[in-house]
Amino acid sequence: MKIKLDLFPGGVTKALTLSWDDGRVYDRRLVAILNRNGLKGSFHLNSGFFGKEGYITDGEVAALYEGHEISAHTSAHPFLTMTPREGIAQEILKDRERLEQLAGYPVRGMSYPFGDYNDQVLSTLPALGIEYSRTVRSHGGFSLPDNLLAWHPTCHHRDMLALGQQFLEEQPRFSRMQLLYVWGHSYEFNDNNNWEELEQFGSLMGGHQDIWYATNIEIADYLSAVRGLRFSASQAIVYNPSALEVWFTAEDQARQIPAGATVQLV
Repeated sequence: MKIKLDLFPGGVTKALTLSWDDGRVYDRRLVAILNRNGLKGSFHLNSGFFGKEGYITDGEVAALYEGHEISAHTSAHPFLTMTPREGIAQEILKDRERLEQLAGYPVRGMSYPFGDYNDQVLSTLPALGIEYSRTVRSHGGFSLPDNLLAWHPTCHHRDMLALGQQFLEEQPRFSRMQLLYVWGHSYEFNDNNNWEELEQFGSLMGGHQDIWYATNIEIADYLSAVRGLRFSASQAIVYNPSALEVWFTAEDQARQIPAGATVQLV
């Protein structure tokens, strides 16, 4: 039995996710553009800044980011490598608790303030309920993350148009999942007066049936489900212990395995 773990939901091989930091007031315009084009993003918020000049208010969080992911960015945006473990825990748990009150669901992801992290920070996150965290170390490719707690994106939004076009045209020699992951800040579009680039990106990338549009946590959950599939020794039987439907290729045919199901592939 020839098995390839190479498909996103719906049997597609490409996915797009976006990631935005800080919770500035310009998120309002950014979200409107994403929504018009059917794009989904994760918004990493500093709850300690809500209501301050230039930042969104806590009262608008739930409605503004509906359909997207509300994610952590620490309460006060410190350099985590300069913060003791106790302070790291306080920053993340305080942020999670406030965001969860507003979102109405567990906050399980984050991005590193200033892109700053080290081994001590990484080792602390699982005990704090964090399942993924984005860095600022863009790699320029479309590969899947090796380590969700040090999740390197494809690019900053300054490079999104060129890489977005490349992503659409990409025809890999071997079938594999490809992920375009763009990160940035909404205030940069305002400071640089280049909102038209985000509009162009939305028009370019939206509406493709062969792309899965997902938040960061949806990508993380799906990858965990794929990697959690259990196959028999012959690979003719598969068990999906997750709560998600999972897709993969068996003998060059797309197959879907319902959540909690055991399926005979032959």
